Amino acid sequence: MFKLKEVKAHCDVPCGIYDPNRAQIAALSVVRMVDLMLAAESKHDASYHNDMARYVAVKESEAILCKEEIRIIWGDFIKPPQIAENPEIHTIVHNIMMLGGAAKQHVSREKAMELLAEVNKFSEIFWKIKGVKTKVAKAPYAPNEDVVYPVL
Repeated sequence: MFKLKEVKAHCDVPCGIYDPNRAQIAALSVVRMVDLMLAAESKHDASYHNDMARYVAVKESEAILCKEEIRIIWGDFIKPPQIAENPEIHTIVHNIMMLGGAAKQHVSREKAMELLAEVNKFSEIFWKIKGVKTKVAKAPYAPNEDVVYPVL
């Protein structure tokens, strides 16, 4: 129809801007929602049920967002030479996918923290590939857990 001789494609993010920060914030949000759910005083009033429904909805959407952000970076940014240098990346991504699912299925701080730990491992590798040093620091907001940050 168009009689094209050559076609070229680009990644989902043509600007080339990738950053695991959104996945880290999503993982932190999962931890926070679990904390709020576990701390909620069980009552049988509308306010309690409203709060629980909101915590569950946010936990679910943030777990999905975490998985999606990692999947995009892994699929669009990580290339064979980087995989050769970081062969554990596939296992880390698989763990994130499984733990994101577990975070949706359960109210487990342990699983939520495992998700955050795997996202932090992924972030370390991501920044190493970019040639950027990292540091670990407490997030400046609840749940105040360790996060890998680039040193800029």
